[in-house]
Amino acid sequence: MTRLCRVLLLPLAIAAMSGCARRQVAVAPPPPPIALVPPASSIAMPAGAHPGMLIPVMRSDGSYPTPNQGLSPAASIWHLRAGLNFAALACRGPEEGAIIAGYNAMLNGQKTVLAQAERSLAAEYRASGGATWRDSYDDAMTRLYNYYALAPAKPALCTTAERLLAEAATVPSADFTAFAAARLPELDASFTDFYRAYDAWRNQRQAFAPIIAIASSTTTRLPPRIEIDPAIFRLP
Repeated sequence: MTRLCRVLLLPLAIAAMSGCARRQVAVAPPPPPIALVPPASSIAMPAGAHPGMLIPVMRSDGSYPTPNQGLSPAASIWHLRAGLNFAALACRGPEEGAIIAGYNAMLNGQKTVLAQAERSLAAEYRASGGATWRDSYDDAMTRLYNYYALAPAKPALCTTAERLLAEAATVPSADFTAFAAARLPELDASFTDFYRAYDAWRNQRQAFAPIIAIASSTTTRLPPRIEIDPAIFRLP
């Protein structure tokens, strides 16, 4: 091709590019963001609870640790007595009279058994704690009463205490050790049931906490993209 032809063709190529530039390819705008709204909570926070409460960590088997586990027979009796004593002091309402009367009846009817349990438990602490056994014993009893003082569990504790005290009135002294070992977990259930309900509520709440989305009615459009046929740059 001669130089003259190349000169004549150059304006034609530029004109062709200008024509392609005017033919813009429409690009579909992206859909608006989708608002991810978690479903309404189906598990209510337990009565008396509040966000951020500290409760024991659930074990791998689904149970919760409490001060009433792994006890000797004497400790089971004394821990049961402590729980029922707390109920007699703290429960106020329709069951108040029955709980106080039942607790006093248990103290009188099981006086010998309770006294022996206290002596045996003190001996256990003395054997393992040496000169400071009394401090260890007092600390353990303080933690036990603090455990029983969990306010959200008090309604269930009071209901259970009333039932156990009514049953205790019919238990012979010879069977009271077995009674205490069998019924202490029922007193514990007032607290572990609360832990489980609170965990269920908290886990449900945390499942949706990371979802953050904002719905927008404004359509976002990308700038038009110009596509040019590369062939126009190839001169003969």
